[in-house]
Amino acid sequence: MRKAIIVWGGWSGHEPEACAHRVGELLREDGFAVEVTADLGIFGSAAIAKADLLVPVITGEKLEKAHAHGLVEAVRGGLGLGGHHGALATSFKESAPFRYVSGVTWVAHPGNIIDFRVNVTRQHDPVMEDIPDFDYRSEQYYLHYDPSVDILATTSFSGEYDAAARNVTMPVAFKRHFGAGRVFYTALGHVASEFDHPYMRLILRRGLSWAARS
Repeated sequence: MRKAIIVWGGWSGHEPEACAHRVGELLREDGFAVEVTADLGIFGSAAIAKADLLVPVITGEKLEKAHAHGLVEAVRGGLGLGGHHGALATSFKESAPFRYVSGVTWVAHPGNIIDFRVNVTRQHDPVMEDIPDFDYRSEQYYLHYDPSVDILATTSFSGEYDAAARNVTMPVAFKRHFGAGRVFYTALGHVASEFDHPYMRLILRRGLSWAARS
């Protein structure tokens, strides 16, 4: 049985504890043994490298330099890393090693909670199979992301809330390889109630399962 560790913490506006448990539900559906913890010290534990999947549900916080480098090497060695919305994109923003391995950084969400369209760009990818383009209501994330990512779905900014973003197309979901490890990210899922959206749930569940060590 594959083992997943979900670590939650940071800004309460992203409902990290509730979201961590919703992620745990998805992973148990796929047969994972799941550990959910608020102990950020686990990043310095050997348990991280022995797991098959790590899901940080964290906004902000600090990651010790040694722990960050250990995490990079664990992913390089085969540990899967994945997350939704603020997870990965807003976790440990001061840590260059974490930014390097996660491949994504949140920088803005013009208009805050708005309606936007999600366009599936890799319809034949197993993560996105049988998922059509769909409407979604949340924060539309403007991201800085690694050029190595394989983009699975995108969204386009109208410029209504910030003219600087007009006609910009931005990833909503991507996956990437990092050494022997795999990384998955989706920008959907601002708060726990968004897990009730069937496509959001399906994309996250499939993406995390893909990222996990096989």
